[in-house]
Amino acid sequence: MSAPMVVDRRSLTDRLLACGLVAGPLFVVVFLLEGVFKGAGYDVLRHPVSSLALGAGGWVQVVNFLVAGVLTMVFSVGVWRSGYRVGAVLIGVWGLGLLGAGLFTTDPVSGFPLGTPATSDYTTSGALHDGFSLPAFLALFVAQLVLCRGNGRKWLAYSLLSATVYLICFFLASAGFNQTAGLVAVGGLFQRLAVVIGWGFTVALAVRLRRT
Repeated sequence: MSAPMVVDRRSLTDRLLACGLVAGPLFVVVFLLEGVFKGAGYDVLRHPVSSLALGAGGWVQVVNFLVAGVLTMVFSVGVWRSGYRVGAVLIGVWGLGLLGAGLFTTDPVSGFPLGTPATSDYTTSGALHDGFSLPAFLALFVAQLVLCRGNGRKWLAYSLLSATVYLICFFLASAGFNQTAGLVAVGGLFQRLAVVIGWGFTVALAVRLRRT
């Protein structure tokens, strides 16, 4: 392979990996701003990010899911081209989950929108939303374990710590949304922590792969 071809291949991979630098921060900034201005009974500590897609202005979060999903899918191609095939598939599942979460809105939970019960019967859209979202969250957890090796002790320690705290926050958030006493009021907080930790890992991964 000639030198120009190697440079072009590396340049393309770098551009694909750069999508991993953008997807997470963009997604987080958008949902944080939405949470501030949503109003009408929405509580960022109590309600999930997905509930931002319900009610007035819900299209913003739908677009947020779709854009982040596309960027993450592109990023997964860069991870694949970097030689991390299993990790790339797992990142791709995370991206696919984001796309599904955008295409199918969640059901009301924890009293949002106003006037809805704490829990409600599954609709087709809500079931599909969860069907995409839950495997995606778990795939991102496994990705942190799979991609923890071969890059030094500091990266290993960071990846394992990130995966552990991410999983704990995920389960606490799920318990809150399932109306577990003592966690209902902070389900949204723990979900946001899990999301930020997970996205933080993808950004760190993109930085590391671009450097190597």
